Amino acid sequence: MNYAFKRLIQLIPILFGITFLSFLLMYMAGSDAVTEMYSNRGVEVAQEIIDERKAALGLNLSFGEQYINWLWAMLHGDMGVSFVTGENVLKAFLRKLPATLMLTGLSIALTLLISLPCGILAAIRHDRGIDLILRFGSFMGNAMPNFFVAMLLMEFLGIQLGLLPVISSGTDFESALLPTLTLAIAMSAKYMRQVRSAVLEELGKDYVLGAKARGISDSVILWKNVMKAAMLTIMTLLALSIGSLLGGTAIVESIFMWDGVGKLAVDAINMRDYPMIQAYVMWMAIIYVLVNLVADLLYHELDPRIRLGVNGK
Repeated sequence: MNYAFKRLIQLIPILFGITFLSFLLMYMAGSDAVTEMYSNRGVEVAQEIIDERKAALGLNLSFGEQYINWLWAMLHGDMGVSFVTGENVLKAFLRKLPATLMLTGLSIALTLLISLPCGILAAIRHDRGIDLILRFGSFMGNAMPNFFVAMLLMEFLGIQLGLLPVISSGTDFESALLPTLTLAIAMSAKYMRQVRSAVLEELGKDYVLGAKARGISDSVILWKNVMKAAMLTIMTLLALSIGSLLGGTAIVESIFMWDGVGKLAVDAINMRDYPMIQAYVMWMAIIYVLVNLVADLLYHELDPRIRLGVNGK
């Protein structure tokens, strides 16, 4: 409990630092929601009207005043209203969140379903034909960016074969399949290589040789010893992937018009909707902090070396 509390306290300054830097970058961007809104509408308005609208939104204040006002309101549970739609930012964000949670869960499940068996198989068939094929597939998966994979899947599964909808018609399971496949292909390639490396490293250690010498079967050694030791590597990958997926994969969501927080963030950036952008930044920061905190606590419980190191301080 003391370790968890200490780690949590250490992460609080990181959150404040992220909010300050993101707010500063938006302030230095050289544009604002009012100017972008009128530009996108293709209308010219008097500068007095623009200035009046900026004053109403508080955009005429200095950077320090804007940041302190926003931070004070956020600490009291008020993330403001959208500069573009006038909608409450927190309500708009929570409305988009279930779609991103659904896509995250499906992508992680499919990634584990593909990468764990393939990674283990590649390790136990080291340098044989199946290992070379799987390694080649993982290199291909890592080399292709998500937007390229998305276009390939849209072309073959959506347009040529007509099996899946190219553009999401909602947040149903069928519409989620193409974006899920897009995300899982790249993550599975990365996971498979890491699982293979972790399992290979464990298989070469002395305790495995000793267990084999005592007549313990390979399957028992693999599942009861090797995989338990390799779980730390897998957990690290999971923590990173879950954090990025929960933040919403903006490119994939925008390509498939998946109505999640990633697409919401892209739209907000295009419109210079600062309260919505800041809400997204806060969500990303909190998710990464919490996911890494959970990963640290699991390391602390699973790895005796970490517990001994902590207790020894």
